[in-house]
Amino acid sequence: MISNIQKFTDSTHFSNALKITISAVIPVLLFSYLGNFEIGFTIALGAFFTYPSDIPSNLKHKINGILVTAIIVSGVNLIINLSHPYPWIFYPLLTLLIFILSMISVYGQRATMASFSALISISLAFAHLHTGWEMLQYSGLILTGGLFYLLISLIFFYIRPNRYIELQIAECIQLTSKYLKLRGDLWELNSDRKDITKKQLVLQVELNTIHENIREVLIRNRTSSGSSNQNRKMLIVFISLLEILELAISTSFDHDKLHQKFDDHPKVLKTYQNLAYNLGLILKQLSKNIQERKQYSSKHNLIDDLQKLELAIAKYENDLGKIPASEGVLMLTTMLHYAEKQVEKIKILERAFTENINSHDLKGKDKDLEKFVTPQYYPLSTLVENFSFSSTVFRHSIRLTITILIGLLIGQILPFQNSYWILLTIVVIMRQGYGLTKQRTYERIFGTFLGVLIAFGFLLIIHNSTLIGVLAIISMLLGYSFTPTNYKIGATFVTIYVIFVYGILNPNIQDVIQYRILDTLVGATLAFLANYFLWPSWEFLNIPLHLKKSIKANENYLKQISIFYNKKGEVSTSYRLARKQAFIEIGNLMASFQRMVQEPKSKQNKLSQVYKLTVLNHSLLSSAASLGTYIQSHKTTEASEAFNVVFNKIIENLQSAIILLKADGSELKEKTVSEELSKRFTELKNIRSNELKQVDSMDEETYQTKMQEAQLVIEQLIWLTNLSENILKTTQLLLKS
Repeated sequence: MISNIQKFTDSTHFSNALKITISAVIPVLLFSYLGNFEIGFTIALGAFFTYPSDIPSNLKHKINGILVTAIIVSGVNLIINLSHPYPWIFYPLLTLLIFILSMISVYGQRATMASFSALISISLAFAHLHTGWEMLQYSGLILTGGLFYLLISLIFFYIRPNRYIELQIAECIQLTSKYLKLRGDLWELNSDRKDITKKQLVLQVELNTIHENIREVLIRNRTSSGSSNQNRKMLIVFISLLEILELAISTSFDHDKLHQKFDDHPKVLKTYQNLAYNLGLILKQLSKNIQERKQYSSKHNLIDDLQKLELAIAKYENDLGKIPASEGVLMLTTMLHYAEKQVEKIKILERAFTENINSHDLKGKDKDLEKFVTPQYYPLSTLVENFSFSSTVFRHSIRLTITILIGLLIGQILPFQNSYWILLTIVVIMRQGYGLTKQRTYERIFGTFLGVLIAFGFLLIIHNSTLIGVLAIISMLLGYSFTPTNYKIGATFVTIYVIFVYGILNPNIQDVIQYRILDTLVGATLAFLANYFLWPSWEFLNIPLHLKKSIKANENYLKQISIFYNKKGEVSTSYRLARKQAFIEIGNLMASFQRMVQEPKSKQNKLSQVYKLTVLNHSLLSSAASLGTYIQSHKTTEASEAFNVVFNKIIENLQSAIILLKADGSELKEKTVSEELSKRFTELKNIRSNELKQVDSMDEETYQTKMQEAQLVIEQLIWLTNLSENILKTTQLLLKS
């Protein structure tokens, strides 16, 4: 219990909530003491408006992002107040303002959060409309609040400059540990492999997000501030985690075949499964130690697990005899080599947290790191290109603009006490996708009702303003802590905090509660209906684009593997970038599928085919990673012409699938495996046969190496060919009317 509370209070979300709570509470308390509550409250609003733009980034981007947001939110408030007395100017200007602010989301996450802050500022501007010099004073105080929040955020940054990246690394280690645990679960005899694969794909989405967060902070800090010892340490850990994940994904085995083959020798597979589980347990322990700031010391020796696996393989070979066991030994040796590589990477992680790190430990892996983060620039052409109904952001911007205007109109026509709450609810709930809007609508309504009940219960028995104020601060802190991870609970505490504040300011709390519920219901209903009827962004419309990107990324990755296998040498930056993009796009494809599942059944077009294509792309990436990992870590023979012919056929299949998706359903002529391709497979198999015949003329180590390469390369080529053909056929089925 205590450790869970400690983990919660040390989390990034709690730290962020503490920043906004301090930024909002200090001005209110200070100016209330000085007899100017309204000034303090306005400064607190400025901090509240600016807070969403404080997202993970390096120091320079953090400062610039918060500054720009503070200027925007104070500026739009001034524009609303200036134009409001002139309806013929106000309504067209408001419409344009909402639309443009919504459209800047095309520039990425920081722009999206700045847009959100500005729209919140517009919504709450209707709570306090001013005239004359009061307009400038009010906007100036909002700007002051934004600058005060920036100051508090910088203080937090300098107090714990490395804590955010440490916690992100800890979470990344934990997610990677879960992935390894799932890989271990696959070795259960009667495991539900479809369910495990689905869980892996969901984890891939989470891992992609956290990888991007870490890259944004770690690599940009290194680029702008140089390489410190802490930065090198975190970079080594991050690179090792990426390599561990690639190794885990690349261990694609036919588990049913292996269970049949080793049916009479179950111990050898059980030994490997125990090793796979222990790899995950070590990472889990390491993650826990980082979160709790404890010195790491390993409680388990992975070398012993490797030795047990080696002994199990030797026993299997002795029991069957060298020749009958040769194929099985090759399979097990391949598994052993993967496990050895995983242990090697985990040992690097352990050393990073127990020993000093220097620049030599990176071994050149920090080369061209700036290419691995998304460049931040904001060309006008990006905005112009999205002025089309084919753009999800454009449709959302029009939808949001219309909905806010309808909400404003309803608030003015009907006798609502705080009509701006309707606008606030619309802005907070409404998202580009139907599924997320539906989910947030339910969670917002649930949180509002529960929060009202709890707050009203407290106010019935507590009448001390100081105590209510303390409870409001606690509720605010908990509300902002839970909102990013559990919106339902977050909305509950935010509602409690709002009602407590109104309870202090307004003795007639029953009216406040009544209108709070009513306004939330109206705003949530408008947001939900708009997302369903006004140019909805159904995910089945976006699926072909995500499929195309994922297949293209896999194609580029395969091309880089082919180049590396043919030319040998060091792993190029192009190879690493292609690998990164392939992993990102499969995560994006799965995220798109998850959004599709949340939508109405009538809009889940060809759901089974979409999921099948997602799994096929994941399997292809796994197989490609298996081949890529092997040729990186082993001295391989010269690539034959047969290898290149088969590989080109695989790439051709993927290119055909991309052409289908680009052509929006136009079909290619049915392709069959050519005689040339069949000949090349025969040629590759003959190479393996010739190697077997030469067993007496080579030493044991050379024999094992050549056999392992022949087996893995041929099997992966066959598997990649089957997968690429299935991707092409399933794409054709998907696009049929």
